[in-house]
Amino acid sequence: MITSKLTLRRILGVTALLTLIWTVSVIAAGLAGLGRIDAEGTGSAEFMVAAREAATGHRGNLALILIEDGKVAQSHMQSIGQPLTHDTLFQMASVSKWVAAWGVMSLVEAGKLDLDAPVSRYLTRWKLRPSEHDNDKVTVRRLLGHTAGLTDDLGYCGFAPGKPVESLEASLTLAADACPMRTGKVEVGDAPGGWRYSGGGFTLVQLLIEEASGEPFADYMQRAVLMPLGMTRSTYRTGAAGSTGIAEFYDSDGSAAPHNRYTASAAASLYASAADLGRFALAHQAGPNGEPIGRGVLSPRTVALMLKPQAKILGSAHWGLGMRLYAPSESGGSIFGHDGGNVPAVNTTVRIDPATGDAIIALATGGDGIAYKLGADWVALRQAGITPIIVYGEMQRALFPIAAGIALILIGGLGVWRRRRSALAR
Repeated sequence: MITSKLTLRRILGVTALLTLIWTVSVIAAGLAGLGRIDAEGTGSAEFMVAAREAATGHRGNLALILIEDGKVAQSHMQSIGQPLTHDTLFQMASVSKWVAAWGVMSLVEAGKLDLDAPVSRYLTRWKLRPSEHDNDKVTVRRLLGHTAGLTDDLGYCGFAPGKPVESLEASLTLAADACPMRTGKVEVGDAPGGWRYSGGGFTLVQLLIEEASGEPFADYMQRAVLMPLGMTRSTYRTGAAGSTGIAEFYDSDGSAAPHNRYTASAAASLYASAADLGRFALAHQAGPNGEPIGRGVLSPRTVALMLKPQAKILGSAHWGLGMRLYAPSESGGSIFGHDGGNVPAVNTTVRIDPATGDAIIALATGGDGIAYKLGADWVALRQAGITPIIVYGEMQRALFPIAAGIALILIGGLGVWRRRRSALAR
């Protein structure tokens, strides 16, 4: 019996050691560039050559734009169905949050919202449930930075064609289209202050914009943000689903997929074109003809404020106001932007390097996360050194191979233990 226990302990020890070695090796390989596209430099032309090769065989739509020196330098459109143009609309998924944050900040600049006041001050149509935490610490700043203590983890899967979307208030109370393993309830389950991603927080942002502006969310965003930025094709209106010029929806295997609609449009359902997102990206820097940062929608000071870290992971800047901070930039700031993914296979990314003003915009339906992959590879070529947040991001990217390897190690360890036990029983 003692021998059996010693054998089990040894097997568990070896299994744990192999698991650690495998995990560290996969992350180290990723940090060294294994599995990323092989671009000869950070220039847009070199990257585009590698990106087009990486997208060969993509089963769906892909619109890719690279910005360099304040203008679109490279573009690539491919589709297994109807041809794409720079003006083809894509559903933006969570990139919608970043643009919605501009709407909130325009109301902050107008004095209609206080960045650090309790959001309850502005809410008349819906209220946060009472909680064991202080709901008055839920502020606009914390909603934009995902530090409001909301525990919904949404995750909206949307409403199938022909099915009516629910009201904004109903969605906040219990989202009928919450993805599996999500509560669907927007409530304060953690103490405000720590970082936890919350789609429901941006549905609350959507309601705040309506309450503060006195207009429907989509109307306000069209008037105050999209049109002034020259994003004339873009819209948060659900009715866009019936218009022409929208990229066809595909599943990961390239089969036709439904075009789901969303109540939570601020969180998941801006419709925008690659050309319009280029204009949005360029609005974060001064224009070639003296156009100011923010293009008059926001002041340069407010845009700079949005880039200041609101949350950290492992001591590294992780999130600003409405946007993710991906990695340190040569300028001393952070490469910033947002990714998005809607079911079944909408995948989007917009990322900007403040050291150069260069940007990548990748919009896709179908396939297996090609937009995110291209965005991550683009950042990896530009990041300044290795920091904890970069290691954290590599862990997320390598989650599947890490998990697969650990599963094989555990299966192998179990097999060894069974054989040893059988041998000892004889």
